[in-house]
Amino acid sequence: MLTRRMVMGAAAASALPLPGLSLKAWAQAPYPARPVSMLVGFAPGGGTDIIARLLQPALSEEFGQPIAIENRAGGSGTIAATQNARGRPDGYQMLMTTVSASAVVPPTMNPPPFDIITDQTAVVLAGTVPLVAVVPLTSPAQNFRQFLDHAKANPGKLNYASSGIATQQHLASELLSYAAGLSMQHIPFRGTGQAVNEILAGRIDIAIDTLPTYLPHIRAGRVRALATTLPDRVPTLPDVPTVAEHGFPGFDSAVWYMVMGPPNLPEAIAQRWVAAVNKALSDPALRQRVMDAGFIPGGGTSADAAALLRRDAAKYAQLIRQANIRFE
Repeated sequence: MLTRRMVMGAAAASALPLPGLSLKAWAQAPYPARPVSMLVGFAPGGGTDIIARLLQPALSEEFGQPIAIENRAGGSGTIAATQNARGRPDGYQMLMTTVSASAVVPPTMNPPPFDIITDQTAVVLAGTVPLVAVVPLTSPAQNFRQFLDHAKANPGKLNYASSGIATQQHLASELLSYAAGLSMQHIPFRGTGQAVNEILAGRIDIAIDTLPTYLPHIRAGRVRALATTLPDRVPTLPDVPTVAEHGFPGFDSAVWYMVMGPPNLPEAIAQRWVAAVNKALSDPALRQRVMDAGFIPGGGTSADAAALLRRDAAKYAQLIRQANIRFE
């Protein structure tokens, strides 16, 4: 079970100034004057880690400093998000976060580990991805309708994977179960990379997960893609139907990834990140790699990012209430 003690205990460490360097001198140094760490709240191999590492070289070149990816998995991404919320507002510890870790999960915790509006600074959207429902090759389901029939015929016997409690993967699976009248067991992992191994081994019956995580395995024929979760079909998987096409009109679930700063991040530093991410995503070669990996490239302004955070926090809170989804 996700607990506040788990999150608070793991998030206690925060960045400190270099020995012998005063806070005043540190603050006045040109930004960035030393390497920057980017927290990722999930294990390597998932969508958050993938987009962070796709952007990493371009951001390092633009800033003239190394950008070190630090995977702090656990708590459905909230361990890293809480560490970010308690970080110094100096730009040397940033966060690549998701809609679940920064907008959906914290309000479901009792008490919340941080306030999703006042304890973090939305900086810039990195990208968005649809989710894709995949099953192992050993599954008897050759398509999505067959899977629904199989699950209905075996209530409580099938399981599904997610990267943690109340993540978008968990939420999408619960919403589908609610809409289709399914009963399946939830198997949460510390990141989607671990879930992939279980799917490949045939020990998980289905995962509704981020497209970049599973796209290489779909292309290689190691898993079977049954459906995607946006209203329209995904260009990278044009032959895979949507969940909505199978009798669930309006089903729409995606994951966004955002560069997030600690609270009170200076506007000048935030704008440096906005400019750097927009510049990186405007490069045709990098933009193509991002799209080939299954992402819809992000960009935009900090105001855009803040509005997206607020909108989706309200949207998913309403969905959770309407579907009476519980995360104990």
